[in-house]
Amino acid sequence: MASSHVFLMLSLCLASSTFAFGGNFYTDFDNLFGDKRVNIQEGGRSMSLTLDKFSGSGIASKNEYLFGRFDMQIKLVPGNSAGTVTAFYLSSPGTTHHDEIDIEFLGNLSGEPYLLSTNIYANGKGDREMQFYLWFDPTMDFHTYSIDWNPQRIIFLVDNIPIRVMHNREDLGVPFPTRQPMRVYSTLWNGDAWATRWGQVKIDWSKAPFIAGYRNFNANACIMRQGASCAGFNGGRNRGLSAATKKKMKEIRSRWLVYDYCRDFRRYSHGLPFECRKKNHRLTFEES
Repeated sequence: MASSHVFLMLSLCLASSTFAFGGNFYTDFDNLFGDKRVNIQEGGRSMSLTLDKFSGSGIASKNEYLFGRFDMQIKLVPGNSAGTVTAFYLSSPGTTHHDEIDIEFLGNLSGEPYLLSTNIYANGKGDREMQFYLWFDPTMDFHTYSIDWNPQRIIFLVDNIPIRVMHNREDLGVPFPTRQPMRVYSTLWNGDAWATRWGQVKIDWSKAPFIAGYRNFNANACIMRQGASCAGFNGGRNRGLSAATKKKMKEIRSRWLVYDYCRDFRRYSHGLPFECRKKNHRLTFEES
């Protein structure tokens, strides 16, 4: 399914990479912004990010990865979180023609559901949003959010339940992130220009500071590092979805999917993106 350049990139990965297993906020991440608003605890096993009226906060991994599975347990901002954005994502360095795989949590008024927004960029092309309501209160306890990225497919998971799959269909001309190593980011920031009801609801700063909890980051991934090796790396998770897992994903999507760019006929009034057209949709989003 993947084009020939995928195998070239895997060969390069073997020559200049090594494995990552597990993770630690002290040793594996740098403070990206926010100074002391990044609060690492328990010897690097847990962390909190804070947003106040002066700044948000965030971290970025020291390593760049080419394929892997990345898990983060997150407890989201409680109460009135409108306008806040809590993010866990992968992104390649640079701003032009970059690759990115996003999980973003868009806050809301107290008592209303969070929106989990996913997106995928390849070679600078994004606009592939799918958004879900969660079937639990994500502020009451920690839940595991995962990105599983390999040359064949990207899978987004919540508590190990897949909610979205995108297969590599570069053979159909659909961009897919295979060439560029990416860093792992976690951030909490002010997105009230767009995050809640497209910017209609702003942050209530009387509720600040806003705090999100993180713990048990895990990477089973290929680190791009000169002189090392990750021969045969696929993280052991390159087999697609079982019939039972696909059934569970369909159940989740039927109840909790609230936006799919492939169904946005207003946005794409002159025609859906190529991968969303009926003859290509099954290969891109359903086949395993």
